[in-house]
Amino acid sequence: MSERVIVTDDGFAADDWNGALAAPEDEDATAVLLPSDADPEVLRGRLDGLSLVAVEFPSFADGRGFTIARRLRLMGYKGRLRAKGHVIADQYAMARRVGFDEVEIDADLAARQPEDQWRRRSAWQAHDYQSRLRA
Repeated sequence: MSERVIVTDDGFAADDWNGALAAPEDEDATAVLLPSDADPEVLRGRLDGLSLVAVEFPSFADGRGFTIARRLRLMGYKGRLRAKGHVIADQYAMARRVGFDEVEIDADLAARQPEDQWRRRSAWQAHDYQSRLRA
């Protein structure tokens, strides 16, 4: 298993992104890494030129990345959005609901929380309490 594992609704996959992630201030970048304390407004006006935005999760207890993802989607970002770092399987459904396409974890976390634990959360659309309340 590689150092990085990508989690999608289909399970574990190798990372197919070969480019570099730049700082959000790099105006020429096509892919950026946003720290959890970043304001996504720094990307306003550049969203169409970005093919990947990765949002750092320094700890599974730090939920600011979820807010950043939601704000990026509300700002109109349609590209690939990745949660990167300390996201656990229990948070996968929330990550997908707020707009992340995928989660990047390290091989150690993938060994502690195997693919089947992540796949059990891949039906993230089926357990949306807001939809049940609207019905």
